[in-house]
Amino acid sequence: IAYFTDLKSTVLSSSADITKGSSAPFKAITCMFLGTAILALNDAVLKWLTSDYNAGQIMFCRGIFISLPLSLLIWRSGGFSALKTENPKAHFLRALLVITGTFLFISGLKYLPLTDAVAIAFAGPLFITALAQPLLREKVGWRRWSAVLTGFLGILLIVRPGGSVMQWAALLPLAASFTGALRDILTRHLSGQESSVALLFYTSIGVTATGLASLPFTWTSVPIFDWLLFSLSGLLIGSAHFLMIETFRYGEAALVAPFKYSDIIWAGILGYLIWGHIPELPTIVGSGIVIIAGFYLLKRERVKNKRIKSGLRLQ
Repeated sequence: IAYFTDLKSTVLSSSADITKGSSAPFKAITCMFLGTAILALNDAVLKWLTSDYNAGQIMFCRGIFISLPLSLLIWRSGGFSALKTENPKAHFLRALLVITGTFLFISGLKYLPLTDAVAIAFAGPLFITALAQPLLREKVGWRRWSAVLTGFLGILLIVRPGGSVMQWAALLPLAASFTGALRDILTRHLSGQESSVALLFYTSIGVTATGLASLPFTWTSVPIFDWLLFSLSGLLIGSAHFLMIETFRYGEAALVAPFKYSDIIWAGILGYLIWGHIPELPTIVGSGIVIIAGFYLLKRERVKNKRIKSGLRLQ
């Protein structure tokens, strides 16, 4: 209780500092909230499709339908001039990370309840902090390391190693969250240099092309209803990724990060309504621990930024 009281007062007292670096805070929050809701709906569609199709075919078939919203975005952004880039290698790396993460996450959805898969994917902020020291040469103090370790204990509660074979499939979305953390770091770096349309275009082309390359090995006939689901998934994922990119363009990560956790709520609702899945107690407790650890890391990130400005070190 004392922790949450302190967290609440910190959030309220520093709201001006959070929004100071955000060009349009309300737009950023709206984009994040809508983006997570659309992503949860897309995850539900993907889970439905995994019962009949492998990850490669899903990536290709839905990729076909991403072209429609993508074409409209390119047209509204000024045509092909919006796709010009000064950093093709970074786009290639980002596309590779998204391809890997997409394949792993879709594969995990086949075996896991929707809520479990989404909750595990929230290990991303933990990975970002853990990678800050070896990759970014950033000093990570004992408080943040404690939060990371606590968060991973929550992940272990969800995964429950030593349990059923199905639970071992939780390693797939866990690996996807690792690649997602790297993608988010790169997206934040590129969003100030490249257009949102360019980021989405090159990533979408990479995912679709990778799915196409897998078709000679496995292909299942697709009925009309499933084509409708593929088209829905393509529209959803294209819209969601654009909104998430716009989120970081309009607002600081400290401002929008808390709203990303609403994805777990949406996933829980959809999982229950479609499959009748009720999250087990270890999943609920583990998800709570991961969220608390994420909020604490967010708080320490704000403290770190303040101390950097004043020349102090963060523990």
